[in-house]
Amino acid sequence: MKSGFFRFLIAAVLIIFGVVLVLENIGVLEFNSENAWGYIYPSIFVLFGLKWMIDRMRHRGGSWVWGSFFFIYGSLLLFDRFDVIEFAFRDVFKLWPLLIVYFGFLFIGKSTKPKVIIHKGGSTVEKEDNSSFFTVGNHEFNKPNWKVEPTTVKTLAGDFYYDFSKAYIPEKEIPITISSLAGDVHILVPENLEFQVHASVKAGDIDVVGQSVDGINRSLNYVTPNYDNATRKINFNLKLKAGSIRVDYV
Repeated sequence: MKSGFFRFLIAAVLIIFGVVLVLENIGVLEFNSENAWGYIYPSIFVLFGLKWMIDRMRHRGGSWVWGSFFFIYGSLLLFDRFDVIEFAFRDVFKLWPLLIVYFGFLFIGKSTKPKVIIHKGGSTVEKEDNSSFFTVGNHEFNKPNWKVEPTTVKTLAGDFYYDFSKAYIPEKEIPITISSLAGDVHILVPENLEFQVHASVKAGDIDVVGQSVDGINRSLNYVTPNYDNATRKINFNLKLKAGSIRVDYV
């Protein structure tokens, strides 16, 4: 295994052990060698579940399925420890309905007719495209001479990759809006393209040509110097609940 895995494991154990001691000091629980492990291993499940989901969003491996499963399983075990519900280690079999949920998301993500909302001339129309509307999946626009059009895409979860250096971009202002509960947005723009970005994340990070913010409830606005006078320009409106937004020159 990679050394990063062991560092994370050691860090997780230390964090959990410290939290347990704090809870004991304020009278929330009684700490002893017999019940300590009952709080530690569910917390490890929760942390590893979060790590795998975050790694998946950042294209660093991970898994939505296993990440969400261990997060839910560990959370239920912790609720049992704090006497909120009754849920034992062996009750893992009660979570089998999650398989139905995962298959449901799988079918949504493989929809054969995803929708894209296109705004033209003040009116709104729907058309079929490679993007999706309230679905789960990845979206890549990097084929040679792909055409840029005014577009709004909304998804539950997914990663977005746009390479505008390979695109045909008409001589006009083109709005592109991306809204997702979770995912990554990576945009490459040529240096001769004027653009502006309005980006926000509830939890995550934003980096626009070297200007960056990260944390909770972060936003960043950026406008190229000649945007107002340009005839060919793109207006990005990017909004994520969790994930990362990156805009780079190429």
